[in-house]
Amino acid sequence: MPVRYHIAERMKLLDASGIRKVFDLAAKLSDPINLSIGQPHFDVPAPAKAEAIAAIERGFNKYTQTQGHPELREAVAAEAAEEFDWHDDRHYLITSGVSGALLLAFMTLINPGDEVILLDPYFVMYKHLVHLAGGKAVMVDTYPDFTPDPDKIAAAVTDRTTMLVVNSPGNPTGRVYTADELKAVAKVADRAGLLVISDEIYNSFCYDEPFASPASVCENTLLMRGFSKTYAMTGWRLGWCTGPAEVIEKMTMLQQYSFVCAPSMAQAAGVAAMGCDMSQRVAEYRRKRDMVHKALAKPFGLKKPGGAFYAFVPAPAGQTASEFVTRAIENNVLIIPGSVFSERDTHFRLSYATSDEKLAEGLDVLIRLAG
Repeated sequence: MPVRYHIAERMKLLDASGIRKVFDLAAKLSDPINLSIGQPHFDVPAPAKAEAIAAIERGFNKYTQTQGHPELREAVAAEAAEEFDWHDDRHYLITSGVSGALLLAFMTLINPGDEVILLDPYFVMYKHLVHLAGGKAVMVDTYPDFTPDPDKIAAAVTDRTTMLVVNSPGNPTGRVYTADELKAVAKVADRAGLLVISDEIYNSFCYDEPFASPASVCENTLLMRGFSKTYAMTGWRLGWCTGPAEVIEKMTMLQQYSFVCAPSMAQAAGVAAMGCDMSQRVAEYRRKRDMVHKALAKPFGLKKPGGAFYAFVPAPAGQTASEFVTRAIENNVLIIPGSVFSERDTHFRLSYATSDEKLAEGLDVLIRLAG
């Protein structure tokens, strides 16, 4: 009898072809210079690892409360209250990474046909999750310097627009929005009644100016942070979010029927991680950022990124980014074409989350190819 299952139509809305092409090419390389990975090259802080091991050994291996272990929620709430001077009884949800928080938020808030504004370039996951939830991703161009233009955002708002997604420091651009830029964006969101989703996974990696959050200027913000980048806990799947109480309540309900809870031992380790001083690691990445900018500013016209650990580099004249990426991979350097993160194919993303030696080697190859 023929099988009766079929792949859901929504899966046609997901496209990993850009990244898949890169890794298909990379599979042919024996020891590539990998400047494509979006994760820190340092290890998890020792106190966090020790606490995870201790938690496992003392039997902290079962489900936690869906909203998260009280000790971690209290630690997160205390840190947020100090940063934002919050004194109200806010609701916090511990999630399986910021990616988990995004999925919960979009599935909770998007009805079929709802429009969500994304600032182009954007983190690859945003568009696909919006489509998966039945929404429409509306792109607002921020080229050439990746500045959020409040007039362009306002012009993109229709009667179906419900949300605006902000990511600063940004992936793939490394762009850090200033407090004044965020205030201007917040005014547009407030006038239109939009919820601002603020993905702040790279909040620790700001190199030239203090980090600013939309949550400090826009009350209607769903703030998301995580442990993956600051503490190198990418595989531990741990994040948190806070925002309007009704939204957090419904996201918590959805988590109960999906992720159930974030990993228990990771939650225990999260408390220990929050007590670790990561300033030395941030300084190390600031130095790597300077190294990338010094090397690529002249041959590629790269403007200095302000945060995260990426550079979004213009492709050489006369080439698409995809063409240049193919050449780079043929020369043993892995980078990602900008079309994965954008409606344009004019830039490529370089991650400097690697050793100085590998980074220098890769930069030399890219400069040679641009010559």
